[in-house]
Amino acid sequence: MDAEKFIWCLRAGDSSLILSQRLSEWCGKGPALEEDMALTNIALDLLGQSTLWLSYAAKIEGKDRDEDDLAFLRDAHEFRNVLLVEQPNGGYDDTLVRQLYFDVWHALWLRSLLNSSDTTIAQIAEKSLKEVNYHLRRSSDLVVRLGDGSEESHARMQSSVDALWMYSGECFIDDELDTVIAERKIAPLPSSLKNEWMAMIQKIFSEATLTMPPADAWMQNGGKQGRHSEHLGFLLAEMQFLQRAYPGATW
Repeated sequence: MDAEKFIWCLRAGDSSLILSQRLSEWCGKGPALEEDMALTNIALDLLGQSTLWLSYAAKIEGKDRDEDDLAFLRDAHEFRNVLLVEQPNGGYDDTLVRQLYFDVWHALWLRSLLNSSDTTIAQIAEKSLKEVNYHLRRSSDLVVRLGDGSEESHARMQSSVDALWMYSGECFIDDELDTVIAERKIAPLPSSLKNEWMAMIQKIFSEATLTMPPADAWMQNGGKQGRHSEHLGFLLAEMQFLQRAYPGATW
């Protein structure tokens, strides 16, 4: 088994999976019908992308597990998603800012994978990027509209920008696994995407009349290594309930 590539694919699949689950919590509760449908569709996009990543991870592992086993039969400490995506939905402002931070990184990251030395990874990136480009257009447009909207909407968006900023930096922190993957030309170092991410966020915030937090602010980390907030356990308890209550059940 290629252990490094297996864990790296888990990181990719887990972040999409957990954010998909978070967004699905808005189904039937969106502030408007159009938004309700949009968030549900984005959740489905991310679920599909996660299926591709986890299916490939299972193939690399070679232990007769599939993407469903990896999604529903692992405990919280075995997940490798970034902390940002497991944060609660909060208000709609929090959800939008969380989505923007992730979407900008996600688009840049997928573009960087188009030249991966692993052809399967490059193909997954190419397929996923078409969907993520839409996600980014939507989240950036809404952040601009609400940030540059009423006094109340501006204040709410700024509060969310500040509160979630500490979770935005984990995507750009290199560790030993990232270094190995970069040396094999499977993916670039996460830190190599930070400057472009900052520039894109700054441009969006400028249009939204929002103040960007300090670039050198302290950042939370640990999710990629399996150290998570308490929120992930509650999320998994709901997401995995059916499979754990009825092991091996099929429709």
